[in-house]
Amino acid sequence: MGCVVEKPRARGLMWTQLVVYLVCQALLGAGHAAMTKEEKSQLRVQVLEMFDHAYGNYMQHAYPADELMPLTCRGRIRGQEPSRGDVDDALGKFSLTLIDTLDTLVVLNRSQEFEDAVRKVINDVNLDNDIVVSVFETNIRVLGGLLGGHSVAIMLKDKGERMLWYNDELLHMAKELGYKLLPAFNTTSGLPYPRVNLKFGVGKPEARTGTETDTCTACAGTLILEFAALSRFTGIAIFEEHARKALDFIWEKRQRSSNLVGVTINIHTGDWVRKDSGVGAGIDSYYEYLLKAYVLLGDDNFLERFNTHYDAIMRYISQPPLLLDVHIHKPMLTARTWMDSLLAFFPGLQVLKGDIRPAIETHEMLYQVIKKHNFLPEAFTTDFRVHWAQHPLRPEFAESTYFLYKATSDPYYLEVGKTIIENLNKYARVPCGFAAVKDVRTGSHEDRMDSFFLAEMFKYLYLLFSEREDLLFDIEDYIFTTEAHLLPLWLSTANHTQVKKNKTSQYTELDDSNFDWSCPNTQILFRNDPLYAQSIREPLKNVVDKNCPRTTSRMDEISGNGNRPPLRARDFMASNPEHLDILKKMGVSLIHLKDGRVQLVQHANQAASSIDAEDGLRFMQEMIELSSQQQKEQQLPPRAVQIVSHPFYGRVVLTAGPAQFGMDLSKNVAGCRGFVAKTEPYSGCSEITNTEVIKGKIALMQRGQCMFAEKARNVQRSGAIGGIVIDDNEGSSSDTAPLFQMAGDGKNTDDITIPMLFLFSKEGNIILDAIREYQEVEVLLSDKAKDRDLEGESGEQRSLENDSQKQISKEQSIPQEELVNAKDSEGDSSPISPVDAPHSSDRDHSRNPTDGDLSPEIKQPSNEASQNSVEKSQTPSETPEESKSERWDSKVQPIESILADWKEDIEAFEMMEKDEL
Repeated sequence: MGCVVEKPRARGLMWTQLVVYLVCQALLGAGHAAMTKEEKSQLRVQVLEMFDHAYGNYMQHAYPADELMPLTCRGRIRGQEPSRGDVDDALGKFSLTLIDTLDTLVVLNRSQEFEDAVRKVINDVNLDNDIVVSVFETNIRVLGGLLGGHSVAIMLKDKGERMLWYNDELLHMAKELGYKLLPAFNTTSGLPYPRVNLKFGVGKPEARTGTETDTCTACAGTLILEFAALSRFTGIAIFEEHARKALDFIWEKRQRSSNLVGVTINIHTGDWVRKDSGVGAGIDSYYEYLLKAYVLLGDDNFLERFNTHYDAIMRYISQPPLLLDVHIHKPMLTARTWMDSLLAFFPGLQVLKGDIRPAIETHEMLYQVIKKHNFLPEAFTTDFRVHWAQHPLRPEFAESTYFLYKATSDPYYLEVGKTIIENLNKYARVPCGFAAVKDVRTGSHEDRMDSFFLAEMFKYLYLLFSEREDLLFDIEDYIFTTEAHLLPLWLSTANHTQVKKNKTSQYTELDDSNFDWSCPNTQILFRNDPLYAQSIREPLKNVVDKNCPRTTSRMDEISGNGNRPPLRARDFMASNPEHLDILKKMGVSLIHLKDGRVQLVQHANQAASSIDAEDGLRFMQEMIELSSQQQKEQQLPPRAVQIVSHPFYGRVVLTAGPAQFGMDLSKNVAGCRGFVAKTEPYSGCSEITNTEVIKGKIALMQRGQCMFAEKARNVQRSGAIGGIVIDDNEGSSSDTAPLFQMAGDGKNTDDITIPMLFLFSKEGNIILDAIREYQEVEVLLSDKAKDRDLEGESGEQRSLENDSQKQISKEQSIPQEELVNAKDSEGDSSPISPVDAPHSSDRDHSRNPTDGDLSPEIKQPSNEASQNSVEKSQTPSETPEESKSERWDSKVQPIESILADWKEDIEAFEMMEKDEL
């Protein structure tokens, strides 16, 4: 069966379903599955067991709190834990995880648990809290969760088997919440404030919000599905009207020449605050909701807008297999040299669009990154190095994997899903749930399990391995929101109200070829060549290992001038006359400062041409990235303390600070493994009195009273095989503090041969609590987490697998795994803060970057010439307190001689435009 290829006109619900779902299913019907039904069944049962482990621990240890803290086995209650900044705006004391998980329970055939959960939400959840929450997060997680729960509740009730008592209680709660969000829309533009007080709204003194001026594009543009569904369910049009008005305003403010939108917009004036544009954090779900709004509501305006944006994305942002941010005014100019993990949703959206080839390419590139790092880092560079190291168990890659499997029926994507399952169990599973990965390089954990992990990850994985007969209902009767909540497609004809449409919009007339491939003839694409998807993936198999970033500029490619690749910052030699000539042509000059440093300055109006000016700006941006990277490389990387004894078996990994003395764990593959024991005295600053206890073990000491090197020498003389220094600052955590390195005492430390690591208070308390609970605690000190498949755990796993086989034969699901949970810790919880990521840009789920900026720090220009300068700092970073500041001596190389503390002035870009005018 082929698809319609004409330009879209007004169509009914049946055509809508055809575009989104039949395309997805028909694309490779002739393929032969390599994975048997039995294997798929085993993986499906494994997903159920994993879900039960996560959901069961939330209900046991955290409910009614918003989220579970899986390392300390307790609930995260806002105000009782250290603030994590913007990420906490998702928490509203409304049992977030339970609401977010409602429809997941039905998808996973947990009907009884769903019925129990709905009763708890109705009886226990209070939405009238005096608390400031994110409008975006509350909409997609809570409002979406209530509507998704209502959708499946009425479906079960209609079947006459369950929920017969249900009387639209979840819908009433959704309506109450909808009214509480409406005050945020009290702006002249119609764009909502980023935050709202659930009890007092915005603007009032008691509301403590309403003074913000900016919001992200996704934050304002990801409302239409939930708000329109609320209007269609209730017959109250005001919700859909507000969401449409916000979308209309963003569309009007798009950059007309490029048809792109920026990341951050002023909610009062409509001016773009951040003018970079991509498909990741800050914009992602805006594009998603334009296409899905057309699917759910049948309004051609949304499809026209999406196609206009999509044409621009594929023209400027897509550099297969990469998706790189560009400037909206100069879309040929790449805005940054790294990508964030949230763009992993985009291949799935391309499947819904019908553009399969680039979806396969980008997904394969992401999979290669995952195979290298076990998880997708929050951000990675164009040569696939880690840029931001954390991974909060995001589901976007699993989402795209599911849609690509539906589109191609290629069993390859089942194997990808199997890899996701294995990595989650091996590297994220802990006794009390699944813990976010703080650093994919070391495997260390963070005390965090976001609600979206239960709402999305298990839903997509279960559906990936499910057949139609495995589900209680037809999943194709629903559309997924950005949080994977289910909204029924019949809403397009329910309570339809005439909404005032934007009549001022002018759509760019696109080449009809844009629509030729928007809905492909699936027989031509796949049925005659079952290896189609494989042929696209094959060239990308080694793309990560080869580390081959693009070497020619976008402008060179467009103009056909590829024979003169521009000078790259990494290749620049200050002693090379040819390089100096190229700099001059780009408007970049060298200035020798009195203190011996060399400064690079760019004057865009002195460049030979506008193309050379763009190359010069890109060169300066690369210099900033290179300077930042070299500063990071001057520091030792974080180390890992892995608890390997019962009941942890290596599942708990703590981020540790390194020492500039003692054994170099990066050169010792085996690391240092042993049982831990506290020293007496605990400070370790005098002769150890309990040498019989310390000998042959890893000594625990408290920070303070003497130099770190002195502590190391004392425990080494006592026969310790290693040492861990625990911070004496109660409540400190690696999540909120930068990496701490223990420096020497200014003397020769070659006599110290044992490994020494530093733990902040929170991480140290996890070990101390484990000692109190289990007495004998064994740890592994290493440069990164080792394989968790230890002998003790293997025994438990074999027992679990035997039970699984028995359950499969009975066509029953595995009960929740019985694990001994670690005792609740007294340690404090805190936010993500990877070693190489600025704390201010910590962002939650999709799309919460309102106040965080992914771009480099900006310094305003000092004159009208729009100068961009790079200076090499000769003042290295100092080591932590308790020791003399240690200077790092390094050989001066050509590239280093021209680097400095300079930060990018993005506004120079506009100044360049003015100069050209």
